Amino acid sequence: MTYPLVLDLAADGIPVAVTCRVLGFSKQSFYEWRAKPVTDRDWDDAHLIDAAIAIHAEDPAFGYRFIADELPDHGITAGENRVQRLCSAQRLFSVHSKKRGLNRKPGPPVHDDLVERDFTAGAPNELWLTDLTEHRTDEGKLYLCAIKDVYSNRIVGYSIDSRMKASLAVTALRSAVARRGTVAGCVVHSDRGSQFRARKFVHELAHHDLVGSMGRVGACADNAAMESFFALLQKNVLDRQRWSSRDELRLAIVTWIEKSYHRRRRQRRLGRLTPVEFETINHGLKAA
Repeated sequence: MTYPLVLDLAADGIPVAVTCRVLGFSKQSFYEWRAKPVTDRDWDDAHLIDAAIAIHAEDPAFGYRFIADELPDHGITAGENRVQRLCSAQRLFSVHSKKRGLNRKPGPPVHDDLVERDFTAGAPNELWLTDLTEHRTDEGKLYLCAIKDVYSNRIVGYSIDSRMKASLAVTALRSAVARRGTVAGCVVHSDRGSQFRARKFVHELAHHDLVGSMGRVGACADNAAMESFFALLQKNVLDRQRWSSRDELRLAIVTWIEKSYHRRRRQRRLGRLTPVEFETINHGLKAA
């Protein structure tokens, strides 16, 4: 930052030697900088920072470790220490990180609460609820993002992955759209999790003409109908045994959703029909 000052003062008639001596560096280092103002290292750091900012903007939950893992997809390879140093300088921190002495608050909602705890719908694809859950295996955690149609309580889309990224929610949304077809105008309600506030997810909603909605901070009842599904999943699958691998748990989750929850579990709210039976009888929707 001081080298350009030498040029400015030289233009005002102050000798380079004098300025360098006063500022505490040699004329040689100044002339080396003048010959090549931007070093290769600075140039590489600038590209890395640009990529890190883009990655973090897409998913604010990413800290420097996840950013380092994503950089190769942007054509950049760098060690974690270097990524940590540059991210720290740019104040790129995960929204989940906790710093001593700081009282961090959840991020602002990107949508209004259009549901206000009224979990009713008169037809399919009027109101979807979505949320995330996680469970440990001997290989590490497995994350599930599910989307439920309030009309029939059917899980219309879901995604399972070993990492809790914004793409987890985006993939679940895409699977729901692919399964349901015409969904323009459907309200998609979630909590204020970073995955649902991420730019990728918001853009995906707009791309399919879906309407976003978000509950309040720390108010579980604002998405209670989705929490009830996860409670069933916890009781019937997640807590039934110790899971040795992610693939084993993934298969168990998919099997329970598609076979037991959709086709065997009768629900009183649906007139003791299963979600698939309810939709087939009332709207002739396919069971797939």
